[in-house]
Amino acid sequence: MGKLTAAKIRSLSEPGRYSDGDGLFLEINGRGAASWILRVQSGGKRQDIGLGSAKSVSLKDARAAAYATRQKIAQGIDPVAERKQERIIVPTFREAAVSVHEEHCAAWKNGKHRQQWISTLESYAFPAFGDRPVNEIEGPAIRDVLAPIWLTKPETARRVRQRIATVLDWACAKGFRTTEAPMRSIAKGLPRQPKKDRHFAAMSYADVPTFVEKLRERESVGRVALAALILTAARSGEIRGACWSELDLQNRIWSVPAERMKMGRTHLVPLSDAAVAVFERAKAFKVAASDLVFPGQNVKRPLSDMTLLKILRDMELGVTVHGFRSAFRDWVAEQTDYPGEVAEAALAHAVSNKVEAAYRRTDFLDKRRLLMSDWGAFVSGREVAGKDLGGKADNGAS
Repeated sequence: MGKLTAAKIRSLSEPGRYSDGDGLFLEINGRGAASWILRVQSGGKRQDIGLGSAKSVSLKDARAAAYATRQKIAQGIDPVAERKQERIIVPTFREAAVSVHEEHCAAWKNGKHRQQWISTLESYAFPAFGDRPVNEIEGPAIRDVLAPIWLTKPETARRVRQRIATVLDWACAKGFRTTEAPMRSIAKGLPRQPKKDRHFAAMSYADVPTFVEKLRERESVGRVALAALILTAARSGEIRGACWSELDLQNRIWSVPAERMKMGRTHLVPLSDAAVAVFERAKAFKVAASDLVFPGQNVKRPLSDMTLLKILRDMELGVTVHGFRSAFRDWVAEQTDYPGEVAEAALAHAVSNKVEAAYRRTDFLDKRRLLMSDWGAFVSGREVAGKDLGGKADNGAS
């Protein structure tokens, strides 16, 4: 039996705490407002839990709430944490995905990736569970989204899976759900995807000189950009984003800023005679309103990646733009004596050996000048270092 009664409560006015027993108190503050407090031991610590105002919570209800709270503590449930969780407004999967996209967008260098990240979820995940609370998205629902495209569109399916996982992990970190994405169980519920050769379709290096000559049959910003990409062994995003302020044609160097490089480091590209000539041709497309070497239809935006790919498709060539980097690497390996690390530096590849990467302090710029000069001569159809194209270059590097 409690110590307080309804009549006694009505008679109380002095500030202080009045015990009903079993840790339940009626607390009256200095302004005369009364509220119910339950003092408990939870997780080895004493804490006071508010049960509401005495105006809206009767003595009977306060005792019932106190009893229910003590029962939860006995079961190992933290009533304070539970109450906080109840107050959290859980977003839908769509809302969570938009928030994740906005938070991560600034860190993604590739504009195409930024758009694709959210568009794949719009196409596949949102129709299935976009409007469901993010804490209700479990393995079976994710598996059902992936199953129809898992074998027919394997690359897309893997990206959708990864992006769904990113959203759910974010939701867990924000306290909107209690678990991360159940990716391991989903993998068990899907068939094994057949292994595929992941190499980019590349043109044989022996065919590159003829192809570059064919590019000159018509002069367009896309064709000139593609020739520049081949002669510098650059990535598509690097060449399409090239700015005149980065180029020093007199000293034959192109300084690609860190923010456009995959490895996040400034990359110096030595320019051969042939590369300089291509950039000179690009001056025909220069506009006062933009610093871009290869402007797109909107001159303040870079040329589209699809523009370069369309050139290859129109020529009915089953190769990719990125494949020209492979052609360059094959040429170095098979037709020259340049060390592999020089070729890898020319491609701005990361050093795979962590110990070697920690001690390497050179980017082989001088050797790369010779290498790119020989590559430029080869692509232009000229002799390389005094030898025919079929023989190895006598470059003095070993």
